Amino acid sequence: MEFAYPKGHVFYRKLNRIYPLVTHGEGIYLYDEKGKRYIDGSGGALVVNIGHGQKEILQSMIEQMGQVGYVHGTQFTTHSIEEYAEALGSILPKGLEKIYFLSGGSESVEAAIKFARQYFLDSGHAQRWRVVARWHSYHGNTLGALSLTGRIGMRKPYLPLLNDFPHFSPPYCYRCPYNLSYPQCELECAKALEYLIQMEGVETISAVILEPVGGATIGALVPPEGYLKLIREICNRFEILLIDDEVMTGMGRTGRWFAIEHWNVSPDIMILGKGMSGGYFPISAMITRRELVDRLKERTGGFVHGHTFSHHPVACAVGLAVLRYIQEKRLIEKCPSKGDYLLKRLQELERFPFVGNVRGKGLMTAIEFVKDQKTKEPFPRTDRFTEKVIDKAFENGLVLYPGTGFVDGVNGDMAMVGPPLIIEETQIDEIIEILKKTFKQISDFGIEI
Repeated sequence: MEFAYPKGHVFYRKLNRIYPLVTHGEGIYLYDEKGKRYIDGSGGALVVNIGHGQKEILQSMIEQMGQVGYVHGTQFTTHSIEEYAEALGSILPKGLEKIYFLSGGSESVEAAIKFARQYFLDSGHAQRWRVVARWHSYHGNTLGALSLTGRIGMRKPYLPLLNDFPHFSPPYCYRCPYNLSYPQCELECAKALEYLIQMEGVETISAVILEPVGGATIGALVPPEGYLKLIREICNRFEILLIDDEVMTGMGRTGRWFAIEHWNVSPDIMILGKGMSGGYFPISAMITRRELVDRLKERTGGFVHGHTFSHHPVACAVGLAVLRYIQEKRLIEKCPSKGDYLLKRLQELERFPFVGNVRGKGLMTAIEFVKDQKTKEPFPRTDRFTEKVIDKAFENGLVLYPGTGFVDGVNGDMAMVGPPLIIEETQIDEIIEILKKTFKQISDFGIEI
């Protein structure tokens, strides 16, 4: 049977694709109904951090379902909710204490926008409502989150529906928008935030949101040293909240529990998702400081926000089981060395003339493709170069995560490599061999490596 639109009743996300039917997963591997094995080289959308088929997670889910599957967040709490909050709270950056559980990253971004707004309303600053974000960022697809997202192609169809949230350039050193080089640039990309705030009017700004390592819309973009500290200083100076979007980078992906810890910066609000449950159950979180929540309690008495599936007992049971698995297997401690090995092996691919830049931190990496290595000229979007790489790799048994449009809003090609944290070096070698095979197949240059 063929699984593709318009057959059946499923509204597939891609309407021109034939979908293999996955029957099971084991570790870093997926298997379809024909017996073909795929290396999950991107953990789906960098979600699967502890691998597929872990029986401990299934058992925790079953046990909680057997006790109680659902209670409304305004009426009850459960052991799983309280225990997970305590366990998660024990590893959070200093100052972050209060955790609001939700179902997905976009929901938690929306919660952060609303929380920042209500905080300033309750503080007597009703004019502060706008959130500053960066171009080529991704914060979600609901309308509030999409207003923050800086990917042009995602925004364009819905522009009449979006909020007027300002954006500034990311720290994209490979293609510096100011034509400068680090450190001589003196972090002009961070200073641009201060200029933007002044131009837009600080009295209208409630928060700044950013991904500490740029994610799916720009490809594992690691900021230069000092960048995040300067962003924090600017926010402090203007009394603006700093929102740290760790949906993709959190829960060990970059070699720390949270990527922002690499730079010793503490945000006012943190957003988690994806790796919280390793993909086993939908869960996310909006996390903030107690003193900010105290303001809401004093003035309004609560947070004017909620979802049917927030504070979900089963989701929290799964989240707790995943957190404990990460701790027991010491996956955070092992991630940096595995990440260094992965990045080193990926750099071998720079011998191919269409590989422009390999970058990343921990097990969050990306390969940027270019038409010309010397000039960094991107492929025209009409070539659909990323799609060729992704499809050929998939055919060869490797799942990657694509990204396009980050050079100028239209052009720009990359693929993310972000396997589960349980991956071993020999399995990283498997990924590299498939990538070499794939690149040779799509190359007209016949390069031998």
